[in-house]
Amino acid sequence: MADKQPAVWVISGPSGVGKGTVCNRLRERRPDLHYSVSMTTRAPRPDEVDGTSYHFVTPEDFQDLVERGMLLEYAQVHGTNYYGTPREPVEKALAQRTPVVLEIDLQGARQVKQNMPEARLVFLTPPSWDELVNRLRRRGTEDEATQERRLETARMELAARDEADHVVENRAVEDTVSTLIGLMSL
Repeated sequence: MADKQPAVWVISGPSGVGKGTVCNRLRERRPDLHYSVSMTTRAPRPDEVDGTSYHFVTPEDFQDLVERGMLLEYAQVHGTNYYGTPREPVEKALAQRTPVVLEIDLQGARQVKQNMPEARLVFLTPPSWDELVNRLRRRGTEDEATQERRLETARMELAARDEADHVVENRAVEDTVSTLIGLMSL
């Protein structure tokens, strides 16, 4: 029954696990869900589009939104850039009884769970540590120092996976998406 479904689904996991790829495919298969677009202070990657991939903002603009309470959650990630979820689009979707999908890091997921205990946290894991390292390096979007920071963060995030309501191994995108759709149907 639709009334029993959690209204907010948080998809989290370490850098390189495939959150973006999984969420993009989920969006294709479940366009009826509301997909929140996160905000970040980092520069766009070559294939990213402002307003679709992320809302890219200056650190000053981000801080202004924090001070005005305009973000549902936010965090400094990998010790460098800020990421956050704009509050208004999520609240509008929930008011329309549209389930929401948030693709965010573990810090943000914890904040969402604290503020919205009914939210369901799905933590994506890689098939192995080596595969995670390979995926992150194959992206080719970060320098060596940034990759090392992300891998250090990934170790901590993977150690905390038991905090999630559901842990899903992302071995193959289609299988992972099918598992998520199944969870959302419970």
